[in-house]
Amino acid sequence: MEFDFLEPVNDGIVKFVGALSSQELGSKVVFHTQDQFPDIAQINIAIIGVLEDRTNINMINEVNLTAVRKKLYGMFPGNWDASIADLGDILAGDSVEDTYYALKKVTATLIKNKVIPIVLGGSQDLTYALYRAYDDLEQMVNLVAVDNRFDFGKENESVSANSYLTKIIIDEPNNLFNYCNIGYQTYYNSQEEIDLIEKLFFDAYRLGEISNKITLAEPVFRDADLVSIDLNSVKSSASANMVTFEPNGFNGKEICALARYAGISDKVSSFGIFNHNSTTAESAIIAQIVWYFIEGYHYRSKEYPFGSRANYLKYIVPLDDEELIFYKSDKTDRWWIEIPFESNGNNKLKRNTLLPCSYDEYLSACNQELPERWWKAQRKNAL
Repeated sequence: MEFDFLEPVNDGIVKFVGALSSQELGSKVVFHTQDQFPDIAQINIAIIGVLEDRTNINMINEVNLTAVRKKLYGMFPGNWDASIADLGDILAGDSVEDTYYALKKVTATLIKNKVIPIVLGGSQDLTYALYRAYDDLEQMVNLVAVDNRFDFGKENESVSANSYLTKIIIDEPNNLFNYCNIGYQTYYNSQEEIDLIEKLFFDAYRLGEISNKITLAEPVFRDADLVSIDLNSVKSSASANMVTFEPNGFNGKEICALARYAGISDKVSSFGIFNHNSTTAESAIIAQIVWYFIEGYHYRSKEYPFGSRANYLKYIVPLDDEELIFYKSDKTDRWWIEIPFESNGNNKLKRNTLLPCSYDEYLSACNQELPERWWKAQRKNAL
């Protein structure tokens, strides 16, 4: 059974939670212990630790999530109705590939049972295992990475925390429909890598763009299946990571806002936080990122618009050579733009699809400016 890969939460955490008040989050979480395993049919969100960091040369401590769990479970929840379980940890296997296999199997089972895994690592190449979990679901995958680097590597290079994206792009089956990077820093990425992002019609937003207007990221998360956060995208003054010091990056408020956008998205079905250096100080920001993701989940609107569009206002914007169709939700005031299906193309998606967008993109279209994300999505769909 897939869950045999999971080790129970250690007794120290169980005792810590037992001493908490009934109002604190830990008292409302079901734990995998030596004596019991949570009923998957009764939970919405599952927290999993993965104690694997062999591919990250910057790690100086073994992965230890005890401090993260204590910080998280000592917080007070909002008025949440989500059922949360801590399923314990996946230990490092005899090889890194063994760890990937275990995480893939556990994650795939959870997603099939409509449980969202929150994976705490460990090195970021574990994102590859999360991506492979979608192999049996017969769907294309949209991956969003909050990262200061694109994590490309050479084609013949072994997968690592800094090169996992190449493996995702190259390996079969290729289920990746779109990759979007949130928060890259130009001096950490070669011009060839930046050009490759454009060539593949992927999306990327510089740190300054998102910091200046955090709402730019919301439509991106709304279309994501898998979200991967590299803690190195957070500046060290906010994360307390002095092992791999980062003078620039998202601050604590911004990274938590991004996590909340991921949680609110009706489409996000797996969420990971990686490259934790296992320092007690860094555990605070990780716990808050998880808290805000769960907070966002509580406010999901369940309006992922591939069914009836009766509750949406339709706007048609004529351009010189195109006619753009926008939809606005009566419920949340959020916007979508239609990507038309071209029957004579070799489309990855076999129907008209709706791409999340912003009100600003609608205004740009009204000013005869073709939205860049619409153009990229249409090109990608026709490849």
